[in-house]
Amino acid sequence: MHVAIDVREACKAERTGKGQWVYGLMTELLARNFPVTCFTDTPLPFGWQEAGAVQVLIPFSGWKWHMRVASLLRNQSHSTVYVSPTSYLVPYLLRRRFPYVPVVHDLIAFRKEPHNRKARFIERLTLSRTLQNARHIFTVSASTKKDLLAQYPSLSSHHVTPVFAGPMHASSEPSKPGGNTIVCVATLCPRKNQVRLIQAYALLPEYLRARYRLVLAGSRGWQDDDILQLIDSTPGVEWKKYITDAEYGQLLGSATVFALPSLYEGFGLPVLDALACGVPVLTSDRGSLREVAGDAAYMVNPESVESIAHGLERLLVEQTLRERLSAAGPAQAAHFTWQRTADTVISVLEQIHAVTIARP
Repeated sequence: MHVAIDVREACKAERTGKGQWVYGLMTELLARNFPVTCFTDTPLPFGWQEAGAVQVLIPFSGWKWHMRVASLLRNQSHSTVYVSPTSYLVPYLLRRRFPYVPVVHDLIAFRKEPHNRKARFIERLTLSRTLQNARHIFTVSASTKKDLLAQYPSLSSHHVTPVFAGPMHASSEPSKPGGNTIVCVATLCPRKNQVRLIQAYALLPEYLRARYRLVLAGSRGWQDDDILQLIDSTPGVEWKKYITDAEYGQLLGSATVFALPSLYEGFGLPVLDALACGVPVLTSDRGSLREVAGDAAYMVNPESVESIAHGLERLLVEQTLRERLSAAGPAQAAHFTWQRTADTVISVLEQIHAVTIARP
């Protein structure tokens, strides 16, 4: 069996959640010497080809890239299975002409929460046919699987498998807070809920705001003007823009609290990273975030500024609460590993391969 995969998001200098997911899975597959052909529009990350990845570099963008990949796959042996982790366009073009497995990260395009208009249109256009012709479907959480089955009730539950994710940063020791910071790492956009987080920080007692900064990190996204204005106008709030992996690890290691009161997530990799590092976490009591955090985080109503502010105040004031969550975080994070993700992915792909080659 051979696997082909779209790795474009993992090759970007500034990876967002989907790119981090692909990067984590690829790192584990290459560590196992698993044969992978990587379709990309930019060169592969350092060391991937030396580890055995086959690069297919297609220097196009937009529809041209997807049409070229679909054309190349149609001419390949059907012993190859294509995994599409960041776009439904190639599967949409392939129909049933080639075995493929899409990865569904979330159903934000079908929800009320704000979303990029272009992305919403494309996902709504392509997802239905992609699912209809897929040999199997991966989701990144049980919560996303539930959302998917609710949106498409004709799908069989047995045809959809959660494969989860692993941390991008982990520590063998709990974090040692020294920066007096509340940290939030996420792309600036309405769904990540930075506006309410900043407003909640502004409601904290003055002595807490004097002691603790709110540090936001992440690239600019869309509809982020309100977020940037609040950052500029709220004392104690700092935006570090996109940070490197090393800077990310340092920020987590010195955080007093990690806060991500997102309105909706397909998984929530930054929450998992914070748990794995033993950082006390405040997050939303919704969907996959509850699934990832379990009982190892302080849950809030993300639509209530007062709920977020109350949670922040409790975490900053109550040392025993922080200590309890710090101790519980790594144990909860241990349920999610890239080894587990790769095991599940490989098992399903092997079953698809066995069925494909058995067909006349």
